[in-house]
Amino acid sequence: MASPVLSIDNLVVRYPDAERPTLEGLTLSLSPGERLALVGPSGCGKSTVARAVLQLLPPGSQCSGGLLLAGQDPSRLRRSALRQLRGEAVGLVFQDPMTRLNPLLTIGDHLGDTLAAHRPQWRRRQVRERAEQLLERVGINPKRYGSYPHEFSGGMRQRLAIALAMALRPPLVIADEPTTSLDVAVAGQVMAELTDLCREAGSALLLISHDLAMAGRWCDQIAVLDQGHLIEQAPAQQLLTAPASPLAQRLVAKAREREGAESPAPAPAPALLELEGLRSWHPLPSLPWQSRWLKAVDGVSLRLQQGETIGLVGASGCGKSTLCRALMGLAPVRGGSVRLEGRNLLSLRGGALRQARRGIQMVFQDPLACLNPQMVVGEAIADPLLIHGLASRPQARQRARELLSAVGLTPPEAFENRLPRQLSGGQQQRVAIARALVLEPKVLLCDESVSMLDAEVQADVLALLRQLQEGLGLGILFVTHDLSVASGFCHRVIVLEGGTIVEEGPGARLLRDPQAAITRKLVEACPRLPAPA
Repeated sequence: MASPVLSIDNLVVRYPDAERPTLEGLTLSLSPGERLALVGPSGCGKSTVARAVLQLLPPGSQCSGGLLLAGQDPSRLRRSALRQLRGEAVGLVFQDPMTRLNPLLTIGDHLGDTLAAHRPQWRRRQVRERAEQLLERVGINPKRYGSYPHEFSGGMRQRLAIALAMALRPPLVIADEPTTSLDVAVAGQVMAELTDLCREAGSALLLISHDLAMAGRWCDQIAVLDQGHLIEQAPAQQLLTAPASPLAQRLVAKAREREGAESPAPAPAPALLELEGLRSWHPLPSLPWQSRWLKAVDGVSLRLQQGETIGLVGASGCGKSTLCRALMGLAPVRGGSVRLEGRNLLSLRGGALRQARRGIQMVFQDPLACLNPQMVVGEAIADPLLIHGLASRPQARQRARELLSAVGLTPPEAFENRLPRQLSGGQQQRVAIARALVLEPKVLLCDESVSMLDAEVQADVLALLRQLQEGLGLGILFVTHDLSVASGFCHRVIVLEGGTIVEEGPGARLLRDPQAAITRKLVEACPRLPAPA
């Protein structure tokens, strides 16, 4: 029997200044070719496992116990040997490749630097040939060798990340939430490429994910972590159909609840937001006598009423996020009308427009990226009131405390002086929601605002949004790539393709009987849990 690629025995990891260890006595192993998914609630220690294996823990962290990667203990290696081991024994696919790619280097430079660092005996031509082979293998035209990361879509950047991880055919690949920001169709393609490459190379795959359905689709085994402990490990089909531990039962139940939920139609109410033929076009490079446009949003019309949630779904590049940015004034509007409570925002200027735009606020996908890392959360929530001159500093601070309580961060005094990085992902998203609500908007734009959260925290945040909606009469435009989430949370769902609406209706109906080709593609690509035993 082959030796394990990764062997972890009674691993304990404690971060600097932490009250308790993040990992407490973790034991697991992976053999060549095995595919294991690590799942669990936020803060359970999933990503810490990857950091410990790669020795990417913050300075001052304590790490003890047995850890062998390809037969070597990474914690005992010198820096140069550790760098060599990282590239050749383990490849890492991050959640957001754009934050890990150098914007000043071409795609070819990224691959070439990796190969040259570990294969110094190779000539430049050999490096170029191997880099082009890798690009072709992950579905990227080798002619894009000289392109830059910003010229790639999210799916293509993630394919590049896979090519970088597999460049040296490592015996272990760690994928940390590799498809969170991708639509389900592209996510399926990316995971298919990754698992195929691992199979070809005989590599083991450690998939860190909060998506149980995806874990079951692509992995042989699932391990459930909670507070640094391994609670349960079993074959994927067994764990998803007959989970043994209370935590696994709860996670599976939450996932099933989300898949089977259906929101009833809201009672008739006044229109908050009305779009008529909205166009958001971007000019493309062209000759002086030509006129070329990228029609990101091209003639979208919809009506959002008080207390209603409309889901916007579609493949990457369909115009979902551009529509939100256009409503926020962050993308150009080339035609149509945007009426908020009857007022056409496109006809307003100066202070009148600024005042009216307070009625539309946005909750972004990654709260940590949109909150000032140097500003405590109380100040972050109060800041919009001060910017708009709507309150004194003491009044703004009191209002921030009220909103912290409203989003479930109680007592507010325990949270207002924390920095964003000192909060969990779910807590960060609650702060982002509080900040969006501080100006008392009528419409909330949620752009993939729960896609980075595990099933339990996701359910909590969606329940919070529903509670706030009912209490404040909010209208919500909810952008998501997950049709099952849209079906459970939204009163109706709109499917976009090429900047236009191709289908709309109740989410459950779209899942059951999709009409448009893109809707059928999204439904087919959406991973679902197997029927319970």
